[in-house]
Amino acid sequence: MIVHVGSVLHAYTGGKSEVEASGRSVRAVLTDLERRFPGLRFRVIDEQERIRPHMRIFVGNRPVSDLASAVKAEDELHILGALSGG
Repeated sequence: MIVHVGSVLHAYTGGKSEVEASGRSVRAVLTDLERRFPGLRFRVIDEQERIRPHMRIFVGNRPVSDLASAVKAEDELHILGALSGG
């Protein structure tokens, strides 16, 4: 599947905004990405296996909050850093 990676994570993907990954769940896709791009998963997932508060994951246009959420090979995953400010 195609994974769109937000600019905040480009340092881990060698500057790429789109990468390929496989897996049947969001967790499995992130594990596959970590194998190829060490350090990326830790920037998205915390030590308690939760999506970090400043990160957002979408399967297509559907927001995901559960790492066990199923994905299909034809899905596109988006991993974005949430914007904040005052």
